[in-house]
Amino acid sequence: MTKIIDTHTHLYLPEFKQDIKAVIDRADAENIIRFYLPNIDSEVIDDMLELEKKFPGKCFPMMGLHPCSVKENYKEELQLLEEWLNKRKFVAVGEIGLDYYWDITFREQQIEAFQLQIDWALKYDIPIVIHSRNSLQDCIDIVRQKQNGKLKGIFHCFSGNANEANQIIDLNFLMGMGGVITYKNSGMAEVVAGIDIKHLVLETDAPYLTPVPFRGKRNEPSYLKYVVEKIAMVKNISTEEVASVTTQNAKNLFGS
Repeated sequence: MTKIIDTHTHLYLPEFKQDIKAVIDRADAENIIRFYLPNIDSEVIDDMLELEKKFPGKCFPMMGLHPCSVKENYKEELQLLEEWLNKRKFVAVGEIGLDYYWDITFREQQIEAFQLQIDWALKYDIPIVIHSRNSLQDCIDIVRQKQNGKLKGIFHCFSGNANEANQIIDLNFLMGMGGVITYKNSGMAEVVAGIDIKHLVLETDAPYLTPVPFRGKRNEPSYLKYVVEKIAMVKNISTEEVASVTTQNAKNLFGS
């Protein structure tokens, strides 16, 4: 059975405190070999790095400021995160981007933080992982402005249309596919049907965005098989091909 990589999972959050070992064991049983951990803000860094220590070679932390955490103190947050990036190696700058869904009070500050963190990724030559809720075209436009041939990364939880997918492909970025593709009214199955699998990676965003048939419950990496099955069905290819190509895409991006 082909190995699978979860490129975006928040396993360090309180939802997993009681049974993280069982969660990892269930993922092992489904051949999920690596978990990439996007940061949110300074409050979760200790828990995230603790998980890296607990499961070395399995859990890989990123460093970045989530757009929903861009508040009055965003400059102090960014300064602290930059210190971390100076201190040690991280696999990516993430999760960064723009979120116009919850609150646009700090819209300009979100844009400023996003641009600055892209510059960090270019400086350290690591990928970015982008959160783009209700802001996909703005995120694409900012990446286009910054793309100097070296910028790489993932549009996490891609939920755009075919035109937006093509723009992302032109920028040499990947799209993260998770539970949303299993939702009947998401429209993602139709879009993914037209995207070459070499542009996709798998993700859970656990504990969020749980795929059908567990929608409404806590998400976890072992549920990635439902995402794999849906992509295989939509593209009329084998689950093995979905697993092997997306895993190779993730390895190419993050380094094997």
